[in-house]
Amino acid sequence: MGGPGAGLAIALENLFPPLPSEVILPLTGFAAGQGVLTLASALFWTTLGSGVGAVVLYGIGMLFGRERMHAIWAKLPLVKASDLERTEDWFAKHGTKAVFLGRMVPIFRSLISVPAGVERMPLPVFVMLTTLGSLIWNAVLVMAGYWLGDQWEVVETYVSVVSKVVLVLVVVALAVYVAVRLRGRNRPGTAALHEPPLATPHIGPVQRAARTILLRPYSRTRLSPRAGGLRRRHRPSPARLTGTG
Repeated sequence: MGGPGAGLAIALENLFPPLPSEVILPLTGFAAGQGVLTLASALFWTTLGSGVGAVVLYGIGMLFGRERMHAIWAKLPLVKASDLERTEDWFAKHGTKAVFLGRMVPIFRSLISVPAGVERMPLPVFVMLTTLGSLIWNAVLVMAGYWLGDQWEVVETYVSVVSKVVLVLVVVALAVYVAVRLRGRNRPGTAALHEPPLATPHIGPVQRAARTILLRPYSRTRLSPRAGGLRRRHRPSPARLTGTG
């Protein structure tokens, strides 16, 4: 199918990552070296396919929406709402670099389009960054297949190693994240910080009246110091104050 077939294969590779670009692109370069299509056509169609597949994933992320993402995130174990908020803040600051460089990292080439859609990155900016990043990645692999000729399969070997290294790093990072969260959850005293405060008991009118009656005799007396300790001193009655009685 020539250039359009290569473009369609790359578009499907964006939507279904198990389809390896490290096989499609060098093979396309090899076909260009054999005269099946021109080198410019190979780069044009594969980059177009990358852009189309990325825009589809961007649209999925945009339809999914930020609110639904937060609702699902709140139900996940070992994560906090603040984690997602920090990720959103990071993407707001570094999203352009993430999209551009992510197009040249195995595994993340497809995934980076989804958060860009969720965060509603301007579509023209997303398309420009995706096109530039995809053009660089595609050009490296297509040219490698073009120059290697019959040995184009060597490219797959090296890129597969890079993909596996990236996958291992992601798994290790997730394992460390889970371990840290579990350790923090099981740490003594951590649960107490999240316990709700004790409610203040409500005093009804009957209890308030009873307390007033019981404490009334003590309101007429006061304690005065003496050498031997404290003694209770009664207030003088009105009769003594007036001299009567």
